[in-house]
Amino acid sequence: MMIDTHAHINFEELSSNIETILHNAQKKCVEKIIAIGVDLESSIKAIELAKTYSNIYATVGIHPGYVDDSNHLDLDSLYNNEKVIAVGEIGLDFYWRSDNKEIQIKIFEEQIKKAIKLNLPIIIHTRNSFSESYEIVKKYKDKVYGVFHCFSGDYEDALKAIDLGFYIGIDGPITFKNKNEELIKIVKNIDLKHILIETDSPYMSPEPFRGRKNEPSNLYYIASKIAQIKKVPLDEVTKITTNNAKMLFRIEV
Repeated sequence: MMIDTHAHINFEELSSNIETILHNAQKKCVEKIIAIGVDLESSIKAIELAKTYSNIYATVGIHPGYVDDSNHLDLDSLYNNEKVIAVGEIGLDFYWRSDNKEIQIKIFEEQIKKAIKLNLPIIIHTRNSFSESYEIVKKYKDKVYGVFHCFSGDYEDALKAIDLGFYIGIDGPITFKNKNEELIKIVKNIDLKHILIETDSPYMSPEPFRGRKNEPSNLYYIASKIAQIKKVPLDEVTKITTNNAKMLFRIEV
């Protein structure tokens, strides 16, 4: 059994064909999926899916790409739903925009405080912003916990994240045939107990589906690549990462 800890199945590209998406996932032993909110609309949709399907869970949050058009306070009433298991996707993204750093940082930190108040884990998006994200989270060490989603830092960054008590999210790029030496180094050298596996569907399809629309069933290829890199059986990867997800998000299986 595997848990896709980060999938945007609440986006139209996948939600419009959700029955097939779930069927494909189950055929590849992906039995539970966490639908990730990025703004008010997508968070509501994630909850709707979680209410409809027992194997789907939801998160609620404002992604840094949506901070100019969203008010995180509008999401407050959504946290009451029992299928909401995390605050996310939140964080910083200075790749697409760096002219609004101040508002990104403000909304990120306010959502961290919300997670602490609710005792929920956070799912952090960092792109061209690990050092800034790390310094913010460091202020709340031992108060906040979660995962650095789709990890794109270097090995030293990964050790810093782990020292904060956070998991490292591994996605499709681990399977790419070039420009992933640092990610391979991370996977090879950190213990499986620090890793979560995720697809970020419908984005970043792993090999051999790179360039196509991603879906949770492709989690199998990510887990398989991790097993290959670490030279351990696939079932060891799936067992440990599933247990990690269960502990972090308090998912009962």
